[in-house]
Amino acid sequence: MSQRSQATWAAVIAIGLTAPAAALGQGQAAGEADAASTWTLPRLPDGQPDFQGYWTTQTFTPLERPEYLGDQAFYTEEEAAALHAQLTAEGVDPSARSAIEIEGPEERERALYQVNRDPSYVHYDNEIWLRTPVPKGLSTRRTSLIVDPPNGRFPPLTPEAAEKLAAEAEARRLPSAFDSHEVRPFPERCIVWSHEGPPNLPPAYNDIHQIFQTPDHIVIFTELNTNPPRIIPLDGRPHVSDRIRHFAGDSRARWEGDTLVVETTNYNARRRFRGSTDALHVVERFTRIGPDEITYEFTVSDPNTWTAPWTVELPMVTTEGPMYEYACHEGNHDIRHILEIYRNLERQAAEAAAAAQASR
Repeated sequence: MSQRSQATWAAVIAIGLTAPAAALGQGQAAGEADAASTWTLPRLPDGQPDFQGYWTTQTFTPLERPEYLGDQAFYTEEEAAALHAQLTAEGVDPSARSAIEIEGPEERERALYQVNRDPSYVHYDNEIWLRTPVPKGLSTRRTSLIVDPPNGRFPPLTPEAAEKLAAEAEARRLPSAFDSHEVRPFPERCIVWSHEGPPNLPPAYNDIHQIFQTPDHIVIFTELNTNPPRIIPLDGRPHVSDRIRHFAGDSRARWEGDTLVVETTNYNARRRFRGSTDALHVVERFTRIGPDEITYEFTVSDPNTWTAPWTVELPMVTTEGPMYEYACHEGNHDIRHILEIYRNLERQAAEAAAAAQASR
């Protein structure tokens, strides 16, 4: 990443952290007016807004608001500055995203550094391999990416969904969960990750999205992805038959003014995005608000899973390529080793049982 891009990234983050919350002051409105007067939305020859390029959504801001923050939707300027400095300090593990849910600064500080983990944790040095030229910090002063419901947390599950998810969690703890690769989770099998769009949630690392455009299609290519790039029609064609189901669903895009709206249906029921069913429906909105930022907003609904829809908002900030090939299945030995470990545990248990029987 060039020094120019690093400076741009840092400026965008600084603005997001130091500016007051939306609609809280005339100073912000004046600043936005000044920015608008010096920037013109770039357009393609056909007049569409130009979203092409490399964008990142990397952030420590959690999807759900930490419980200890209660109804606090925004950090104060002082809180945001201190937290951002802590998260971007040299040596911080960029994958330690759960640390932000810790209320105590000292305990949070300990959780952010890989050297403080249990000695049995064996992994490469995340700070070396995953740290970006502009370190991951907070994306805005918001305390969660979820902006609706107002409490910054998922709406309640339906009774049926709660019962089903509890049964699935119990099943994952049973020995039969290790009977074969077919019953292991999709991420272990390199089939689909939970962050993969739509909607696009920030992954733990390699969080770059490349966008291509033509008059009748838009392509969103995510770096950390097991599915193919999303090639989304813009020509008004209907969704495919309801009988055709995909892990990434079936997306159709349209323009509402200068906002790109993408609607996705036809999800495969096995996708189970955060517990959802094949009734999952996602509406994404992309709005370019400056030379270096797109506001990415999406609303998720599934009446079989949640009692109400929920909405996320986060910035997509310019970055530089290239993107690197991500191939989860090439040389991936996770499944084999996971099953080998459990077969070994079964063998040890059988030997211990036999020895106990013989000693009687």
